[in-house]
Amino acid sequence: MNLSTRQLRAFVALATHRHFTKAAEESFLSQPAFSALIKSLETELGAQLFVRNTRNVELTAFGKLFGAFANRSLFETDTALKDLQDYVAGRVGKVSVAALPSIAANWLPSIFEKFTGRFPGISISLKDGMSQECVALLANGEMDFVLATTNHYAPELERRLLWTDRFYLVCPKNHPLAKRKAAATLDDIADFPFINYVRYSSVRQSLDAAFGSRQINTVLEVEHLATISAMVERGIGISIAPSLTLYQFERPGLVIRPIADPALTREIFILQRKNRVLSLPAQTLYDLVLEKSKTFEAPRSGPT
Repeated sequence: MNLSTRQLRAFVALATHRHFTKAAEESFLSQPAFSALIKSLETELGAQLFVRNTRNVELTAFGKLFGAFANRSLFETDTALKDLQDYVAGRVGKVSVAALPSIAANWLPSIFEKFTGRFPGISISLKDGMSQECVALLANGEMDFVLATTNHYAPELERRLLWTDRFYLVCPKNHPLAKRKAAATLDDIADFPFINYVRYSSVRQSLDAAFGSRQINTVLEVEHLATISAMVERGIGISIAPSLTLYQFERPGLVIRPIADPALTREIFILQRKNRVLSLPAQTLYDLVLEKSKTFEAPRSGPT
């Protein structure tokens, strides 16, 4: 049995008006076309739905039973279609994003604020984690897009460079490198106790590549920027931080200085899966990220 919503709507119109002409007008059909549609429905069902006489139209016993089915089917169909239309129009749904913690904490809040103003019915799922974790979530299909660093070629992913993040020296105000007018070199930095990052972080990978064979006087390896900032302020060691994270070092006892090594950088990408069309809300959020990246400026060095 293959019933169409057109047949069901015609049935409901006739059951409501009990008049072929009025029901045909509501269905935007001529009366002969409408009568043929009702006849095709009865043929498909193998049973009579209406009793016709010269004055009115009445439902048969089967017609009354079928009426409950028709109304329920149309309600479910209309509800499903509305849900689909709301999703396509961006009125409901979910966008999933993963990002480096420094981006999630200092950069995404203003973007999310603007996005939720446009799409109040859309929920956002945010995972803040290390680059490898973010990229793995994207590759597994759990994210719409991610903001991370990556040096690995993944044929199933499409990456777009957002900006190149520069690195800065962070040290106590009374430290010898804080008092120099010239920018510190990596050789200068390697001479002092150094608070390093855990090996799986993107910052650590950039530092290892930049320092190369230089011996670094690492006194601590930690994961969280707040810990590094507090340790540096207490004079346990100096450290290096990318510009996106410098808000964590806004402490009275610290200064930020440039580093005389233009190669010490890391590239931040926005990544998504290839050949996958984003939903309207996800594409909007993606575009807001691109728009924000054009206005990004590295902070000026100096006391914080």
